[in-house]
Amino acid sequence: MSATRPARRLAAVLLGATLALAPFTQASALLWNWSYSGTGITASGTFTTDDTPDGSGHYLISAITGSRNGIAITGLMPAGAPIPGNEPFNIDNLVSSGSEQLTGDGFGYQLADGNYVSPFFASFLSPPGYLEVYSAAPFTPGFTNFGPEDSELLISFSAVPVPEPAGLALLLAGGLGLGAMRRRD
Repeated sequence: MSATRPARRLAAVLLGATLALAPFTQASALLWNWSYSGTGITASGTFTTDDTPDGSGHYLISAITGSRNGIAITGLMPAGAPIPGNEPFNIDNLVSSGSEQLTGDGFGYQLADGNYVSPFFASFLSPPGYLEVYSAAPFTPGFTNFGPEDSELLISFSAVPVPEPAGLALLLAGGLGLGAMRRRD
């Protein structure tokens, strides 16, 4: 065994570790796949969030794409305000990879047909679970003014962070590089 063989192995291990960790240290945003469904409801799409969670493990959603029952989502509602027709319940646009992925304030979005939606975690339910508030025109301020066009229904919610394509490419390149170095030894 030559003296360069251990050095090559060490270099290969360091290269592999660097390539494996690179996608996690260079990110500035995370992409998530999300979906939920309930009676008469199917919604799915992607979130973009900050790459660092807050102290409670939640990531701030900064952008959203997708659809609800075939109607395109046109935008994320701002955190700290309610969706129209669901005043005074402000949204916070936070998501977590934990068991309770949304807070009690949830996130809000607008649909291409002009209606608004806010999924949230309902800790007051027995057992606790997720609800979706659907708010359609006319938008009358106040929860007590919920009309027959509005709804609040049980849903099953899921959101999963998506590995970055660049990170996957780096991992693949590192693995191939390690394999090539191993064959030379």
